[in-house]
Amino acid sequence: MDLTVKALLAPGKGLLALDESFPTIEKRFKAINVPSTEENRRAYREMLITTPGLAKFISGVILFDETLRQRTSDDTPVPDVLAKAGIVPGIKVDKGTVALSNFPKEKITQGLDGLREQFAEYQKLGAAFSKWRAVISIGERLPTRACLEANARALALFAGLSQEAGLVPIVEPEVLIDGDHTVAACEEVTTSTLKLVFEALSEHRVVFERMLLKTGMVLSGKDCPEQADSDEVSECTLRCLRRTVPAAVPGIVFLSGGQTDELATERLNAICRNRNQPWVLSFSFGRALQAPALKAWKGSSENIGEAQQALHRRARLNSLALEGKYLPEMERDGGQAQRSN
Repeated sequence: MDLTVKALLAPGKGLLALDESFPTIEKRFKAINVPSTEENRRAYREMLITTPGLAKFISGVILFDETLRQRTSDDTPVPDVLAKAGIVPGIKVDKGTVALSNFPKEKITQGLDGLREQFAEYQKLGAAFSKWRAVISIGERLPTRACLEANARALALFAGLSQEAGLVPIVEPEVLIDGDHTVAACEEVTTSTLKLVFEALSEHRVVFERMLLKTGMVLSGKDCPEQADSDEVSECTLRCLRRTVPAAVPGIVFLSGGQTDELATERLNAICRNRNQPWVLSFSFGRALQAPALKAWKGSSENIGEAQQALHRRARLNSLALEGKYLPEMERDGGQAQRSN
């Protein structure tokens, strides 16, 4: 597990999340008029993971159960394709969210039943790390402590089982961007969430040095009339993390959480300019990495080259952001602009 952690946190690299559920990938394919068939999903994800030069910027890929079991067009198992390229294969193991009983508008993540046996299978299939996502909503009298505690406990149980199986757990408590809440409200909820998560992880004897935290940036709700700028996002995010995340945790990877690809990169850059942190800071983006490639692909093999170039470019810009070297004008020149300082 120590080698996996080191590989995932390689300098200048982040994670590509390809773990969309069937309903989510169907929604994204529908936007480009492509049916969400097993073959189309395989072709799309194969196109992404075989992007030339991707391993220069991407250290690991989070796969969906279906994808972990699939083979590429040359009959090579997907995990083997990634491993050969120097990219660590991982797997999302949760089964999505359901309503939390007696707590309207709040969710609990399911998937703990049979997880020990699933981990044994996933390891044989080639996965070296795993991920479990919890979702926390902000609203009137939300979140409740019951919701936070229930999800923290599930995350801790997942992490313990993952380490038992020899897979590095990525613990993901996501505070949703939906709503009109302020950046201060997001910071308060994220702080409370992470405190309870790490209390639960400690109680379940999860080894902090052999896990990663995946969390959102501290942001204004998407419907909030006053949107925090990138500097304020950086300040609030880092203050929250310093108050809640043990220094023993080797790395924190940020989710994009509904931000546009450009905004996610800009804010990541602002956060990573502040270098005196006890953890490695990186990214684990899904839509914010995939969106340009998906738009270029359009379900046609004729567009694979253009789509791969779009993914490579986006990954490169996020790699630059990890060094605090991203500039907005790079969106126009392909990342060739240089900082003057």
